[in-house]
This record gives sequence, structure tokens and C-alpha cells, in this order.
Amino acid sequence: MGFAAVARVTEDKWIACAIHDEINFGLAVGGELNLETTICNEIRQHKKPVVIDHVAEDPEFANHHTPLLYGFQSYISVPITLKNGNFFGTLCAIDPKPAQLKNTTVIGTFTMFADLIAFHLDALEQIAITELELKKQQEVAVLREQFIAILGHDLRNPLNAISSSAQLLSRLNLDERGIRIAKIVKDSSFRMNGLIENMLDFASGRLGEGITISRTPDEDLEKLLIQVVDELKTIWPSRNIEVKFNFDHPVNADGKRLAQLFSNLLANALNYSPADSTVEITAFSTGEEFNLCVANKGKQIPAAAMERLFQPFSRGEVEPSQKGLGLGLYIASEIANAHDGTLDVSSTPEKTCFTLHIPYKK
Repeated sequence: MGFAAVARVTEDKWIACAIHDEINFGLAVGGELNLETTICNEIRQHKKPVVIDHVAEDPEFANHHTPLLYGFQSYISVPITLKNGNFFGTLCAIDPKPAQLKNTTVIGTFTMFADLIAFHLDALEQIAITELELKKQQEVAVLREQFIAILGHDLRNPLNAISSSAQLLSRLNLDERGIRIAKIVKDSSFRMNGLIENMLDFASGRLGEGITISRTPDEDLEKLLIQVVDELKTIWPSRNIEVKFNFDHPVNADGKRLAQLFSNLLANALNYSPADSTVEITAFSTGEEFNLCVANKGKQIPAAAMERLFQPFSRGEVEPSQKGLGLGLYIASEIANAHDGTLDVSSTPEKTCFTLHIPYKK
């Protein structure tokens, strides 16, 4: 066939998308034909192929206006139907001379190419949709991360002022009610600071490159862990915390991050255990590992909750006073992972124990 085209055919336009022209038909890619002058317009309506071997001998098309206008004798056009069933256009070809087109080989070949074109168009559309969706998701992720980071920064300033004011109030000669109010403010500011830290770390872990660590070859973990215990004792002054440390070897780790992990575990243990019970902390370092265990008495963690305990925004059965974002254990596990370590939990009716294990790394 001397001229072939992939045509986009709509209710009002015939547009050439691809052209193969050996007879100087004179139409370029992007060129248009008057829709009413084409047989493709009829195919758009009935969605069936049209094949003509010899126009002059074809009783249906011998006097048709299209062959008379464009001067062809042989013609084939098959519809291009997209995956969703929508009609896209046609794959059509003409020639001034008659041709043997009404056979399974030729019609099958044109139909196959029309299907391939439809498949290609569907793939291009899907790629465009996917790229657009990906771009939107990336923009949303960036905005979300920026929002959380800015929010965390803006929250810290007034929170620091509240915490400092509570500290100053606690040093004044207050009556019993004033002391109790100052303690509530101090405790709440401590909890809010933990929520902000967790929120920012969650944003970093999920929307950025993950929680990052900076190891120190001889980190003084014993000192850092004791500082965390002392800080939490100011929040829970009546609670009994038993500490057993045995650091025989220095630990190559990020002390600040491990202190954050430990603070989350210890705060959970104090929150979820009876007020008259003892929270037990053991930690040791050897030439091969660092191990930390925080154990407390209290209700056994249900099996269903155990399965999702380290997932973000997941919490077990809690009392009204123990509500929170549910990010502490997720972030603690991420810190453990960043150290190539593990954070495990065991829970019985008598005791719940969270255990951090970090293998030695030079």
C-alpha cells in the first residue's frame, strides 16, 4: 500500500498520528482531513474493519465519495480500540491501484498491528498516570516533612519556656497546691517534648532517609543511662527503679540515640506497671555485644498487640491517662535497626521485658 497512517478519529476530527507515504499523498504527521470525507468516520460509528480490493468493482464503495475524492482503488482500515473499550482511531492504508486485501493474512496483520498500537497507547497513558501520581506523592511527602519539621521547631520554643518556668516555680516557696500544679506543668512539658521528638523522628524515618546515627567508639553508655533514670525519677519520684550495670568494654554506638531508646522503654515501663512495683533495668557490655533489658510487672501484652507493637501508630489496650501517638516503640526499634541490632519483647502475666541487643562493631 502506497500510503498508511495511524489516525486519531474523534467526533469532529481526523488527525494523522503516524504516516508512511510512498505516493506523495501530501499529508504530514499532525495533518488533518475533513472527518466527513473519510471512511474512518463510518468506522468510528460501527467499530468494524473496512476492506476494499478494488473500488471500481465493489458494489458498496464504487460510488462512495471518499475514493472519488482521494483517488484510491484499494483500501483497508481497522479500528484501534483501547483497553478500556474506548475507540481511539484507525490504522488505515490506501493505494491508487487495486490490491488483494480481503484475506486472513492481510486483515490479521493489520488487526495485530492495531492491537499493538492500542497496547502501546495504553502503556503510555499508564506511564503518564503513574508519573503524575508519583510526582504528586513526592510533593505531598516533601510538604508533609517540611510541615512536621517546622511544626516541631515552632512547638519547641514555647515548650522550652513552659518547662523552664515550671522548673523556676518548683524552687519557690509554694503551698501544696502550687507544688502540685508546678509538677503537672513540668510533667506535661516533658511528655510533650517526647511527643515532638517522636514525631520528628517518624517524619525522618518514613519520609526522609531513615533515622541516622553517629557512632562514638568509646561511648560512655553507663553515664547516659543513669542520666535518663535520673530525669525520669523527677517525673515519677515515688517509683522504685532498680539498676544493674556491668560495662566491661566500651561500646561503639550513638549514645544520644540509645539514651532516646532507653527513655522510651523506661517511660513505657513506668506508665504500664503498678505504682508500687519495681522497674528492673539490666545492662552489660562485652567484647562482642551490648545488651539492655527493661522489665516491669503489669498486665500481659495481648498476642494481637504483640504482632504490631513496633509498628507506628499502634498501641495495645491502654488506660485513658496512657494515650499517645504510639510512635515510641516504633522509633526505638528503628534506632536498634540503625545500630544493626534488635529490639525484642517478651510478656507474661508476671513480667514484660524489652531487650535491646547490639553486636559489637569496630
